[in-house]
Amino acid sequence: METIASPSFFSSSTSLSTVTRTRRCSSRVSILPDRTSSPSALRRNFPSSLCCRASMSNSTRTSETEIKKSYPEEFNDSEEFNDSEEFNDFEEFSITSLSHLEEHNTLNIKNLCPFLSEYGLIRFRIMVEVKWLLKLSEIPEVEEVPQFSEDARSFLKSIIDKFSIKDSLEVKKIEEKTNHDVKAVEYFLKQKCGSCPEVAKVKEFFHFACTSEDINNLAYAIPLKEALNTVIFLVMVELSQAISTLAKNNAHIPMLSRTNGQPPSPTTMGKEMSVFAFRLWNMGKLFSGLHILGKFAGAVGNYNAHKVAYPNVNWPSIAEEFVTSFGIQFNAYVTQIEPHDYIVSLVQAIIEFNNILIDFDRVILSYISLGYFKQITKSAEVGSSTVPLKVSPIDFKNSEGDLCLVNADLSEIAMKLAISRMQVNEFRLNEDLEHSWWEVLAEPIRIVPLHSGAAGRLRARRPPAALGSSASTPTSAKGGRWPTSLQPLAAQL
Repeated sequence: METIASPSFFSSSTSLSTVTRTRRCSSRVSILPDRTSSPSALRRNFPSSLCCRASMSNSTRTSETEIKKSYPEEFNDSEEFNDSEEFNDFEEFSITSLSHLEEHNTLNIKNLCPFLSEYGLIRFRIMVEVKWLLKLSEIPEVEEVPQFSEDARSFLKSIIDKFSIKDSLEVKKIEEKTNHDVKAVEYFLKQKCGSCPEVAKVKEFFHFACTSEDINNLAYAIPLKEALNTVIFLVMVELSQAISTLAKNNAHIPMLSRTNGQPPSPTTMGKEMSVFAFRLWNMGKLFSGLHILGKFAGAVGNYNAHKVAYPNVNWPSIAEEFVTSFGIQFNAYVTQIEPHDYIVSLVQAIIEFNNILIDFDRVILSYISLGYFKQITKSAEVGSSTVPLKVSPIDFKNSEGDLCLVNADLSEIAMKLAISRMQVNEFRLNEDLEHSWWEVLAEPIRIVPLHSGAAGRLRARRPPAALGSSASTPTSAKGGRWPTSLQPLAAQL
């Protein structure tokens, strides 16, 4: 069973930049009563950088080699993400961006781009489709997809490992014609496998019995898990440790506490900082019980097309094996979509975590305004356009504002994801079943020819009521009859 991660703390990718700025600003404050400490000594109490990175190196920027060492080979970063890489045009920048706000936070969130950008989404869709074809080749009953040779397996693996920004832009061009993002991925793969005859023979099975959500729910779940474990958790742990260090190093410094802005009793700076350290640690308990879930059960979650084509295969077991192979927990009880309840729980926990950081920002801003903290000036930095010597706490203010904006967006996501539009009306259910059998047969009519070996289009007669003629069994383009498994349904055609 895959839990979200071993570290106790993480935050959403959206709020990561604000956390980074909060921590960077923290390294710029000193405490007035401690006259013996120089600014440089105080800064040594904190890690030198909080740049988002997939390793714990001292560098504020992570090389491609370090990123590749930080997560499994199948998640290896494209060569387009070299440190020296400059985007050639707006299209390349857009497809690797996380949001329209990225321009001001590029260094902080760069290592999330292989996971959470549109490029990353397309790449993980490619991964799921390719691995599904490989999984089908391992099922003896699916005779139409025999086991691949080592060369064919290497070819398929290379499609994932060598997937580039140019490849993702090619998928987007196909999408302009199909107006369907997942179908564009399928067409891209069919074009790609033209150079490998062994794979080309079975290219129609890339998307066998899949609905778009089968691909999408895993293409979101896998990079979410990887981004949390290889980038975001590290930042959250560092932030929590920095506040803990601040509490320990200043446990001896007395100060007036404040209630409603008034000074009632003394306290220490260390104790006040330890409150935030404990709150962040306590949030880890909420995250430890969360699991990232995935489904792969077809158009309505019942394996309908799977069973029609290959009735002797234990498809629920196959689906569970496939989903868990990505380190995702299998959800057996789904409709067309994975219900997203785990995302809602995750988002709500992140909102609470962010609220703690908002409180931290406001407390630090209050201490600065009271003169308890002074900010360390940096050469060439300007705090005000009219008062150049002023040091504005801009990082804390930006952090507070960004976190509030992020929480508003996350709240909307949490409310929307868990709600389905379907309403149950038994009369309408029976009516639909009675009059929509032609639509119900559409999926098996498309799927079964793959199993029966029929090639080309099918010649299926119209429903008897539409033609005013007797029913007959549909045939394939080659004149072959439908398999026995479909005869009860096809008899009405």
